[in-house]
Amino acid sequence: MPRLILLRHGQSVWNRDAIFTGWTDVDLCDNGLAEAKQAADLLKAHNIKFDQCFTSYLKRSIHTLWIVLDALDLTWLPVRRSWRLNERHYGALQGRKKETVLAEVGEEQLQRWRRSYSIRPPALEETDARFPGNQPKYAGVPHRHLPLTESLEDTVDRVLPYWQERVEPVLMAGRTPLISAHGNSLRGLVKYLDGISDEDIPHLEIPTGKPLIYELDQGLRPIRSFYLEDGKEPHALPRAKAAVTSA
Repeated sequence: MPRLILLRHGQSVWNRDAIFTGWTDVDLCDNGLAEAKQAADLLKAHNIKFDQCFTSYLKRSIHTLWIVLDALDLTWLPVRRSWRLNERHYGALQGRKKETVLAEVGEEQLQRWRRSYSIRPPALEETDARFPGNQPKYAGVPHRHLPLTESLEDTVDRVLPYWQERVEPVLMAGRTPLISAHGNSLRGLVKYLDGISDEDIPHLEIPTGKPLIYELDQGLRPIRSFYLEDGKEPHALPRAKAAVTSA
């Protein structure tokens, strides 16, 4: 039975401080470091094994994976990194405190930008230092793929080709991948796997630092999914809304 492990990075400094992050390369806070270590402990306690790793270009995702691999003595495992697994790009909101934006535009507009499936936040200009095209790590990414802003729909559109081209073949070959990524890139993947509607996905959230396990059939369709929790046996989540909790 193919098995997939999804792991949202531990809490970052900007998660803690309620700042829009997106593609800004912010590191883990102390709590996030502890969450990553606890994720490793949970994987060990439940005897969940994996043999291939994927992560984004952002260090909060990379460092979460490093902590897990180090704690499990698996630093030798192969790791593939891709910009396609990056967090959703929040455009001109990146680096701004959510409470400040709330005071400016109100709760309704803020929630549209944060949670709507297809609405994008205000875009950056290409001259802005926050534009990925001005950062060395994205020099190899075609200019047309570098976002000035993104909706969740845009994020799904860039994640799914990577899933289909890179991750599905690993699963079909009988290997077990762990994907260390972000709230929205993983929400997009979960939306695809579980068939969550455009109307339902805005209300759903993936917690930081908690391993999410998918058991798949031979066609890579989900049979069941569950979070690992300390001191608890895993219980399958309902299929229609599996893998996520209310925002």
